[in-house]
Formats: sequence, C-alpha cells, structure tokens
Amino acid sequence: MRYRFVFNWLPCLGLAIGSAVQAQGPAYDCTAARGIVETLICHDPGLAALDRQMAEVYAAAERRASDEFPSVLKPGQRGWVRSRNECWKSESRRDCVGESYRLRIAELQARYRLIEPVATATYVCPDKSEIGAAYFGTDPATLVAVRGDSVSLMYQQPSASGTRYAGPNETLWEHQGEALIQWGYGAPEQTCRKQP
Repeated sequence: MRYRFVFNWLPCLGLAIGSAVQAQGPAYDCTAARGIVETLICHDPGLAALDRQMAEVYAAAERRASDEFPSVLKPGQRGWVRSRNECWKSESRRDCVGESYRLRIAELQARYRLIEPVATATYVCPDKSEIGAAYFGTDPATLVAVRGDSVSLMYQQPSASGTRYAGPNETLWEHQGEALIQWGYGAPEQTCRKQP
C-alpha cells in the first residue's frame, strides 16, 4: 500500500515541477517557440520575466482600449512583435530584445494610462498653441503630449541640463519653467512657457 501511494504521488510532483518551470518562462509556450528571438527569450530568465510583464500590461491595455476606434492596439502589438523579432540581426540580441520590451511596456503604460502621471503641465507657445503634457514614471520615463488633435508619446533622453524627451517627430526639452518644443518633422523649434 505504501508503494502505491508513492507512485500515485510522483506524477503530481512532476506536474508541480513543470508548472514552476513554466511560471519562470515567458507567457507563451516555449515548445511552440519560433525563431532565434523567441528561443532566446525561453532560455533567458530576465527576458522571460519581461515577456510575462508584457502579457500583463497588454491585457490591461486591452481592457482600456475596448472602446478605441479605430483600434490601434492589436495592429501595434503585431508590429512590435515583428520589430522585436528583428533583434536576431543585432550584435547584442539580448540587449536589443530587452530594450524592445522596456520601450513597449512603457508606451502601453503611458498611452493607455495604466499608471497615474507623476506630473502634468501646459505650455503656451509663441504661435498661440497650447501643448498639454502628462509625465509618467515608466522605465524609461515617458510623456504623452497633446497639441490640438495630435498626440505624441515621447521617451526621456540623456541631457546635460533640464529634461529632454523625444518622440517620432517631436521633442520637448524643459528647463527652468520653459520648454523648447519641436512639433512635427522639420518644424521650427519654439520656446514655450509653462503655465503656472
């Protein structure tokens, strides 16, 4: 009778160990991993942890984006996965993949307001336009800036003085209550004043 108990217990132990190993892996099934990057993530605990975090953040963004029209979350995520998988070409694949995860997680957290902004500001520019900015304590730090109907997500950049953020075609460099702002590709920079 004692041996029967031991043998009945061993499969359960195997399931428990398998579940623990899966919990340390990425959010996807590694037996179905395709390509160099997905395989790398499966074998790297740090990247696997970033993948699990991404799955959580993406699920939260999906809940927030349920009324979004047109829906940009899913196509954006598919584009991001393709971009992440291009890291196989990088000399430092691990760094490339890790940075890709950090930027996308920060983008989703800020764009879908999954965390509260640490500060907000409004800047008035010489052309009479107003730019609203919400600053987020993401990793890396981000801001979402709004000018009229146009929205830009920007990431914090290294700066000798002040705080500088850059997006695809916009920059905002704040220093002592003023911000040097460029809005749009090739647009002139303007010195905008922060409203009290």
